[in-house]
Amino acid sequence: MAFLGDAHSFMAVVGWCVLTVTVLLLCQACTVVWRSLQRVKLQEKVLPVPPGAHWLFGHTILGKELEKESLEWATEYKYAYLFKYGPGMTHCSVVHPEYVKKVFSSISDKGAFPYSVLRPWLGDGLLNSSGARWFRNRRLLTPGFHFEVLKPYIGLFSESTNVMLTKWAELGPGSSVDVFHHVSLMTLDSMLKCALGQNTDCQTSKTNNYISAVLELSDLTMQRLANLFHYALKDGLYFWLTSSGRRYKKARDSAHRYSETIIKERRETLDHPGSLGIQHGRKYLDFLDILLKAKDEDGDGLTNAEIRDEVDTFMFEGHDTTASGLSWTLYCLARHLGHQEKCRKEAQEVLQGKTEVTWDDLSSLRYITICIKESLRMYPPVAKVLRELKEPMTFYDGKTLPQGSTVFISISNLHYNPHVWENPKEFNPLRFAPENSKNRSPYAFLPFAAGQRNCIGQHFAMNELKTAVALILQRFSLTPDDTLPEPVPQYQLVTRAKPPGLFLKITPIQ
Repeated sequence: MAFLGDAHSFMAVVGWCVLTVTVLLLCQACTVVWRSLQRVKLQEKVLPVPPGAHWLFGHTILGKELEKESLEWATEYKYAYLFKYGPGMTHCSVVHPEYVKKVFSSISDKGAFPYSVLRPWLGDGLLNSSGARWFRNRRLLTPGFHFEVLKPYIGLFSESTNVMLTKWAELGPGSSVDVFHHVSLMTLDSMLKCALGQNTDCQTSKTNNYISAVLELSDLTMQRLANLFHYALKDGLYFWLTSSGRRYKKARDSAHRYSETIIKERRETLDHPGSLGIQHGRKYLDFLDILLKAKDEDGDGLTNAEIRDEVDTFMFEGHDTTASGLSWTLYCLARHLGHQEKCRKEAQEVLQGKTEVTWDDLSSLRYITICIKESLRMYPPVAKVLRELKEPMTFYDGKTLPQGSTVFISISNLHYNPHVWENPKEFNPLRFAPENSKNRSPYAFLPFAAGQRNCIGQHFAMNELKTAVALILQRFSLTPDDTLPEPVPQYQLVTRAKPPGLFLKITPIQ
């Protein structure tokens, strides 16, 4: 009987413990909801809320019309507005240079979404890290983007572009090509050479496991972003239980093994003076060389895990965003043959038939440069940037957002804001002529973001874009494939075209 009494007492204690924990969790949840609702009330006092929001689902009920509506809201509200996901769930969408400037200069962090989706692959590289870790690594990586390091890369960009053009020539005049597919392989080819010193022939051979892994990870990441169920349960557990999740793990492990093997082998060469940067006949420093040589003020370098994260981040950001920028630039020039012909004449005058662009050639490609910039304005590779405020933020007009607010810098809507750009839907490269852009706010055009966390590789990307456009237009004429629907931008991690994709017809220049 004593035993039964002890068991009864024990169960009673367990019951009280469970009840207490449940009450505490409910109280905590209620506190979070209450604070969120209070924050939304403060936000609604200073910023307008566009019409059409459902009490439960907010503006998400607009579905396919959401992108069209958000562009109209940017026109109507000029500076910023509140986007509602549901009760107590909002973000501030910023669409004007004066507000954007304040956000980029504020004390804020990147929010969890969508960057958390990339963390299993990219770890704590510059894209995902924050605080002291980010500051240290950014400082250590900056020398890797000095113009003296970038100079030899122009020859590598030319080499990779010419491989793609050879493939195009074999297709025959008037062939229709999926531009993003071809360009993505080309930029990945360049990134492997510049980041890891690897010449993999990835444009002509699909047998490399690393190439397959990177392409698979990019595609699966995009798929995950488009599927709300892939965020279900803790840490997106539902996704990891699906076939896509299992494929992602396999591809991630394959990519990591490849990077780790190369890092280990390259680190071993540090024991041999003069060997760094000249393996296999290579006479330039690649990104991995820079990372291995980097030391902080205490003489400490990056660990192999940190280097792997930075290499993987550079591979992803460097090839996918540049591929987006180049694909849409070619599309814009195909749609505007007058501008395409001016670019072609400039390329022919500068290159004189050469198949390799040089560092000195880049500064002479002026019209090509402003056409690239106008394309990046209309189709920014990264259309939205997210920040979470660590303290209250007061804008130049006195309006204040509370601490904890989520702010989206809507780069796509900023670039189409008629209060900033005249006739924003018109392709007009002369906007970026020196005489027309000298009085424009530096926060009006942000294809590479701004502030401390701007894109560290923006000069790398622009050099590759100018090189590729010049070489392509010297050899090919581009026209739209009008048998297919007009390409529609799809704003995910990078700006792609919705299915069936972005197709252009290519014709060799005689």
